[in-house]
Amino acid sequence: MRNFLEKHFDELEIGETFVSRGRTITEADVVNWAALSGDWYVLHTDAHYAARTRFGQRVVHGLLVQAVTTGLGVPPDAPAIIANYGTDSLRFVAPTFIGDTIHLESAVLEKTVKREGRDGVAKLRWNAVNQNGTTVMVSDLQILMACAGGR
Repeated sequence: MRNFLEKHFDELEIGETFVSRGRTITEADVVNWAALSGDWYVLHTDAHYAARTRFGQRVVHGLLVQAVTTGLGVPPDAPAIIANYGTDSLRFVAPTFIGDTIHLESAVLEKTVKREGRDGVAKLRWNAVNQNGTTVMVSDLQILMACAGGR
């Protein structure tokens, strides 16, 4: 299935969907994210502490899950993406654990023209789902995109 972010704003259709490949979250991902972000919260980084919580194991940082979905959903050479316009209603509705494989399920929800014939904002459903079919993150991502020939 072709990723709709490989198109220009004026070529997008409301309701279009995209499902990405999967990516397994590793312990190295969690440690590297903690080092990069400075977020060493014990639920993410202390296996003995996490084992005594209601989760029974370490939980992956939510913002790491969000970042991974970006890698899964944004093509490295997308011709029309101008900028990330923001994320609305970001929620982590179920835990992601080390060893889980997540994928992105996305859809075009709305289109708002900013400059006629030049660009607009695409509002996308941007959800992470694990290997068991459990949705772990829900959000609406907005991306500023160029129209074909309008950049």
